[in-house]
Amino acid sequence: MLLDLRKLKNKYNMNISGVIHIGAHHGEEYDLYNSLNIQKIFFFEPLQNNYEVLISKVPEDICFKTALGSSECVVEMFVEEANGGQSSSVLEPELHLIQYPHIVFNKKEKVKMKTLDSFNFSKDYNMINIDVQGYELEVFKGATHTLNNIDYIIAEVNRADVYKNCCRVQELDEFLSNYGFCRIETSWDGVTWGDALYAKNISI
Repeated sequence: MLLDLRKLKNKYNMNISGVIHIGAHHGEEYDLYNSLNIQKIFFFEPLQNNYEVLISKVPEDICFKTALGSSECVVEMFVEEANGGQSSSVLEPELHLIQYPHIVFNKKEKVKMKTLDSFNFSKDYNMINIDVQGYELEVFKGATHTLNNIDYIIAEVNRADVYKNCCRVQELDEFLSNYGFCRIETSWDGVTWGDALYAKNISI
């Protein structure tokens, strides 16, 4: 995560009661959430190896082994191991292969995909942290009811085809604006990709 959640929380006086973390990898943010006194947390991670590490570090009852998207189906993910699986995606890598030639997508893995709305999260979960390598818009298309109860989103954003047909930041801006979100912070540390904070009812 390129953005510093602790600093953002203080800067915007964010009242985070619960987090839905999509693309959990190994649960690196778990200790951060606890230190910020966020009581309710759920992690989503579809890849078997990543999930096994995740549940060794995070309580298994707050973890779901599934991909998320706009429909319920089985999909095949492009998987790499050089970056610990963090760059793996439902989408085929494109510029990623040029920018990070040492990261080779050397296998594929079939995973189940569900919609976020199918989980019926309570209103206590008011923040989404999502990092799914260019597939963010498809996840939000399957979360149209959930988004009504969300106040904050930290999302990976792209301004080039890091992955084939990945959503661009302008597309996310437009889609999320329909639910009252405005992009208020953006880091482009990855040059072609970065992280953004979207929020409702916050004055810049």
